[in-house]
Amino acid sequence: MIVHVLSGGRYGFHRDELATLDDARHLAWGYVAYPPVTPFFGWVSLHLIGTSLTGFRFFAACAASGGIVVTGLMARELGGGRAAMLLAAFAATPFALACGSLMQYVAFDYLCWISAAYFFVFLCKSGDPRWWLPLGATIGIGMLTKYSMLFCVAGIVAGVIATPLRRHLSSTWLWLGAAASVVIFLPNIIWQAQHGFVSLEFLRHIHARDVRIGRTKDFLPDQWTLNFFGLLLAIIGLWYYFFSREQRQWRALGWLYVVPFVLFLVSQGRGYYLAPAYPLLFAGGAVCLEKVLTRWRPLSRRLAYGAMGLALSAGIAVMAACVLPIAPIHSRWWNFAVAVNGDLPEEIGWPELVETIAAVRDKVPQAERQHLAILAGNYGEAGAVNLYGPQYHLPSAISGTNSFWWRGYGDSPPETVIVVGFDREFVDCYFSSSELVAHVSNREDVANEETTRHPDIFLCRGLKVPWPEFWKNFQRFG
Repeated sequence: MIVHVLSGGRYGFHRDELATLDDARHLAWGYVAYPPVTPFFGWVSLHLIGTSLTGFRFFAACAASGGIVVTGLMARELGGGRAAMLLAAFAATPFALACGSLMQYVAFDYLCWISAAYFFVFLCKSGDPRWWLPLGATIGIGMLTKYSMLFCVAGIVAGVIATPLRRHLSSTWLWLGAAASVVIFLPNIIWQAQHGFVSLEFLRHIHARDVRIGRTKDFLPDQWTLNFFGLLLAIIGLWYYFFSREQRQWRALGWLYVVPFVLFLVSQGRGYYLAPAYPLLFAGGAVCLEKVLTRWRPLSRRLAYGAMGLALSAGIAVMAACVLPIAPIHSRWWNFAVAVNGDLPEEIGWPELVETIAAVRDKVPQAERQHLAILAGNYGEAGAVNLYGPQYHLPSAISGTNSFWWRGYGDSPPETVIVVGFDREFVDCYFSSSELVAHVSNREDVANEETTRHPDIFLCRGLKVPWPEFWKNFQRFG
């Protein structure tokens, strides 16, 4: 967490963070792109800290750091000592660095999934069915964070059915835990019902897009990229859960990885979707190694721990170099990091974009400004206008993307429209008059989505169809 706090404010808000920040200003039990937990923490940070970039990322960094701590605690509950706890925590650190570097649901999902595994460890260790209650509550909170928590639930169900834990199926505590998860998740279900279960359509669209553009083709290689040498520890942990003769009470734990792995692989999920399933394996692998190394001579044991520590530290260093906003822009380091992590360029240039839009507005005759609108093609542009626009007295942006579409285009139909994020074909199709008035750029001369894919800004008048009809067909997902 300290690393994130010290480094998190160097570049700027990421495109996705701008959407989350804007959603945080409109608290609800659901949003098109995600459940409500992440925007809620965004709302808390806005009210406690303001629009500070470091402050906005604070809770995500806390969640990622919490995941590391819980991983170490899992190793202890599995019977490990201090060495096993540190080894497991080190293995969990690379992805925690990645997911905690941005204010996204990934960090909160990471913590919820690990916490569910932690309570499941207690259940397996003690056999006490009362652990189903905190486990169910954690699953409910996880579902309010990211819907992929269902894959974790599938692993738990398989673990129960395939092991002696199936005796718990008749336990009142199991069903109380299940009821707790449903009650906690219920407000989002109600929100989805009120909005036509729009998130299902969003997820179908995003998944089809990811498959189409190749984001899912590297699912298996990504498991190494996300974990580095920790993957070897995870393999040992998986073996430990399934094949260790002395520790049969842990058999159910292995299913929390195997089932999500198979489901994500078959359904063509993205590589990082499986990342929260690894800390449980890290904990098991660390405990297994510690048991083996206790039989070694002290010098050999210290050398083995030193070698593993160096290997895991190397992975942490590489991940930090690629995901933290610390590389000097346009340096060799920057070029390497951008080649690995395409999110970094998307943190550059948003204030300049809004400054350019304000300059376009200043050229609009005063009489037209009362009915002026800013139409943004994606949530990053809309979020940037809503964040930086007030200092230029710009109106709030309107957009058809995700939750912005549900907020509409205002009380009165716009007459003059600054259009950003669209091409010439779009504005000629929908407006009677369109003029190319500016281009998107940034002071760092960084190539990103805004400067390369849709750099043109248009000033348009005369929508060819009535605004209600246009808006009805303008909903899009991204």
